[in-house]
Amino acid sequence: HVQLVESGGGSVQAGGSLTLSCTVSGYTLFSTYCMGWFRQAAGKEREGVAGLDSDSSPTYADSVRGRFTISKDNDKKPLYLQMNNLQPEDTGVYYCAIDGRYMKDIQPQDVPRFAYRGQGTQVTVS
Repeated sequence: HVQLVESGGGSVQAGGSLTLSCTVSGYTLFSTYCMGWFRQAAGKEREGVAGLDSDSSPTYADSVRGRFTISKDNDKKPLYLQMNNLQPEDTGVYYCAIDGRYMKDIQPQDVPRFAYRGQGTQVTVS
């Protein structure tokens, strides 16, 4: 049973920073996996933000490249999303997602289609 729990969301002013964390349990069922973050603003479609493919190569949406950093030290550590220079357009619910398939060179738009996701954490930038 795979469970993902996000934390670290909150309200910040434009230009501020937040770090999101995602703890995963049950993923050891997978011999390989991809992980990532996507977000959804009110009234908008889900948007892939960042991902790590099965070889841990990162990918970023153009809108966040250079401001956001995705990282995961090892299998036992959480997935992080360091978000700097936040802007009002970054506002939304951020979700962590994981998929047990081997995938290389993923694109940000692949992340919302991953098999499992958490409940999300709200990020508000004013």
